[in-house]
Amino acid sequence: MLNTLKGFILAIAMLMLAFSASLAEVFEVSKEQIKGLDEQVQEIKTDVLGIAAQLSLLEEKLLYPSNTQVSVFVSVASGEKFRLDSMEIQLGGAPVTHHLYTFKELEALQKGGVQRIYTGNVKSGEHELQVLLAGKTTGGSDFRREESFKFSKDVGPKMVEIHLAGSGAQTITLKDW
Repeated sequence: MLNTLKGFILAIAMLMLAFSASLAEVFEVSKEQIKGLDEQVQEIKTDVLGIAAQLSLLEEKLLYPSNTQVSVFVSVASGEKFRLDSMEIQLGGAPVTHHLYTFKELEALQKGGVQRIYTGNVKSGEHELQVLLAGKTTGGSDFRREESFKFSKDVGPKMVEIHLAGSGAQTITLKDW
């Protein structure tokens, strides 16, 4: 009986070796096939990213039709070194957005970058935009600034820029684009 058991175990071991060898042949994939598969995956990723970008544009057109769209951008005068901590934007007295700045975002603004802080819908006509800032001056003291601006919205998209200049954003201007 012990010999029969040994023979049975040996037979199972041989079958397992044969089975694994045949599996290796079935699943043997060449380097060229792997490379081709990788290229296909990269193409699919590129296609998906392109489709996502197109969907984003379509979503923006649907949510913010050009006849009611208003976009607000933020820029900082070149060479300014104050630290902008947060900004709140209000339209007609109602808060529409609030943003806390990271070091990288502030650094990008100081290097001439422009941030789109808000996109929304407003009717044609006169509107009031309030800007509330908080941060630190180059000397390290805290500052808070608040400015109100009036702008006119016509048919078609409206784009305005909030431009910050001076130590502690002493000058806040609104520019039409």
